[in-house]
Amino acid sequence: MHIVVCGALVENGAVLLVHRSPTRQAYPDLWDLPGGHVEAGESDLQALAREMHEELGVHIVAESSARLGDLHAGSGEDAVRVSVWHIRDWVGSPTNRAPQEHDDIAWVGIGDLGDLPLVFRALPALLEGALSSQA
Repeated sequence: MHIVVCGALVENGAVLLVHRSPTRQAYPDLWDLPGGHVEAGESDLQALAREMHEELGVHIVAESSARLGDLHAGSGEDAVRVSVWHIRDWVGSPTNRAPQEHDDIAWVGIGDLGDLPLVFRALPALLEGALSSQA
């Protein structure tokens, strides 16, 4: 099973999404949370901090991060568990530092999530609690 972490940076009732490049092998041309694979020896939170810095150039405040739940995809050798984290505080301004992976990033309000082509259709419901707590 592949283990993936992703982070929901939440600000002013919106979450930062990344648009996966149309040339990506997995889930091309869809919106998703930033994140990536957990490497050997890393905890989920360590991987989350590394991925947020690599992809967005931000340093998360670990104490502000809370696990929201897991999403699952695939089966057998292709099975993926995606651990979704709510990140309340970070240092730096998010920018797309991984243009080979994402061709766009955008702040999206909770009411607009359902209108986007998302990797996981369950994402709006999972994020709703996190976003409403920021209102």
